[in-house]
Amino acid sequence: MSSHREAPEISKDPVADSSDLYAFVSPDDPDTVTIIANYVPLQLPSSGPNFFEFGDDVLYEIHIDANGDARPDITYQFRFRTELRNDKTFLYNTGQIKSLDDENWNRRQFYSVTKVDSHGKSTVLANKLPCPPCNVGKISIPNYAKLAEDAVHKLKSREKVFAGQRADAFFVDLGSIFDLGTLRPFQDKHLVGSQLFNYAGKAVNATDKTNVHSIAIQIPLDMVRRDGKKRVRAKDAGAVIGVWTSASRRQVEVRGDKGGGDVVVGPQVQVSRLGNPLFNEVIVPMAQKDKWNSLPPSEDKRFAEFVATPELGALLPVLYPGLFDNLAAFNKTKGARADLLAILLTGIPDGIIEGFQNNTGTVQADMLRLNTAIPPAKKENAFGVVGGDIAGFPNGRRIADDVVSISIKAVAGATLPLVNKDFKADAASGLVEQGLSIKNVSASLLKKFPFLPTPFDGFNNPS
Repeated sequence: MSSHREAPEISKDPVADSSDLYAFVSPDDPDTVTIIANYVPLQLPSSGPNFFEFGDDVLYEIHIDANGDARPDITYQFRFRTELRNDKTFLYNTGQIKSLDDENWNRRQFYSVTKVDSHGKSTVLANKLPCPPCNVGKISIPNYAKLAEDAVHKLKSREKVFAGQRADAFFVDLGSIFDLGTLRPFQDKHLVGSQLFNYAGKAVNATDKTNVHSIAIQIPLDMVRRDGKKRVRAKDAGAVIGVWTSASRRQVEVRGDKGGGDVVVGPQVQVSRLGNPLFNEVIVPMAQKDKWNSLPPSEDKRFAEFVATPELGALLPVLYPGLFDNLAAFNKTKGARADLLAILLTGIPDGIIEGFQNNTGTVQADMLRLNTAIPPAKKENAFGVVGGDIAGFPNGRRIADDVVSISIKAVAGATLPLVNKDFKADAASGLVEQGLSIKNVSASLLKKFPFLPTPFDGFNNPS
């Protein structure tokens, strides 16, 4: 998956697990950037009476690097607090919830937003903003879309924010991919699958009809660019920002007994982070995944060797005999994948792809890199830059981008000729994909902020 269960320890702590990160120039307001950080993945909608929520003991952060040093120039911090109205009932709601302050809603969450600058100065932008409830069902919440819309807050500091439950719009055939790297559309070409199938299969979206908790923020572009300009050229270095999200917990937690409350003390310790989708999931070895989650992007040179010689790149010619012979020959030379190093760790420099660059310099760091001067595409291509749409991944990440297929194509060698003119990509590298699209998500994206779909409700998703 993108980052839903990417490391052993954080998979045991879903409240702090960053599952997806999106960053794109807003189609509903092209003078802004929208950043969405998802947490608490794989939620079954029918999970009463204890429905899902953010962690009161977790510090959630969205970081923005404006000068390419892989250190935050702006950080937005989100802290949550849960309030219980009625301690005499086991119910999440004791009647219909028709507003964000409805007395029938028993367990509510509020949050604060704090902005931290590059010097560490903190400014509280908002306090006690209400989250919407979880989508219990149409009987409990007759107009959920209206409640969620009321939970979008415009701050005096010009940002727009939302925090609450959303449908998970990430699509992936997880069951197939982690079954020895099988891609159902190519299952008859698989080393083992060819013994079982003589036909191409139809992919299955493993995350469909599940929910997440999203933190979304929309920020004017002049507030995130290094020079504060409202207008820049796409080739200007100041047009590019790096984005990542993280979650931290206090260093020490003491469990209370005999009715006493828990006590948390000490500094915040990072337990999760996410920049590019699938980086920790597929690139970092199992033994180092928890370590990666604890480090800042500025330390990612430690993992550059796994980007330069990705394990999946060596597996593809073995798993799909005869389809990736050119890639196999390149692997034998033990050549470093300069294309992947650029895509994932430094950004793509000017002059490689016409009209496009998202380079942040020489510091190797896993961040979503977004060229903020490239406007939203009039017609999106799900394969992003690989498909000729320079407004898509790896130029930031839009919700409908098929990041799994894009990543597979890149690892398979489709992007290697960009930096190695002597390499001829295998025909299969341009054809290989997981066989899914945003159409395989059983919910429709919104046309305005916060863009992610209305969460699936428990009444209509009982299993």
